[in-house]
Amino acid sequence: MKKFPMTLRGVEQLREKLDYLKNVLRPIITKSISEARRHGDLKENAEYHAAREQQGFCEGRIREIEYKLSNVYIVDVTKVISDKKVVFGVTVCIENVITQCKKIYRIVGDDESNLKKNMISISSPIAQGLIGHKEGDIVLISTPNGKIEYRIVKIEYLEE
Repeated sequence: MKKFPMTLRGVEQLREKLDYLKNVLRPIITKSISEARRHGDLKENAEYHAAREQQGFCEGRIREIEYKLSNVYIVDVTKVISDKKVVFGVTVCIENVITQCKKIYRIVGDDESNLKKNMISISSPIAQGLIGHKEGDIVLISTPNGKIEYRIVKIEYLEE
């Protein structure tokens, strides 16, 4: 059985999403299907087919979230002993060796990732390239634009 690493905040967000899907979106979709049925012939009823498609997507997402929550592995980064290495949950500052451009990322679970908030998935090429390295290390990371060298400037084990 696959375990899904996640921060405590990520688990909370996933539970909120599940609650929204079950208690808000599901009843709205059910109501839409009911209303569409009243319009007559279901074979040519676009509203009915759209609502059924939306229902399928919603139910699939509910099953996926329930599965992940039942197999979640919560990581408290403040309690991780890692010899100052990059591990799941850390906030890491990296610098492009050539351009000197610095970026700060937090390494989180797949469902928590949000590039706009500088939260990258543990499965991403950048995170995979950084895992296990220490401050000062130079790592070569494969990106869509080719391989880029980054220097690990700082690693922080912060609570969310």
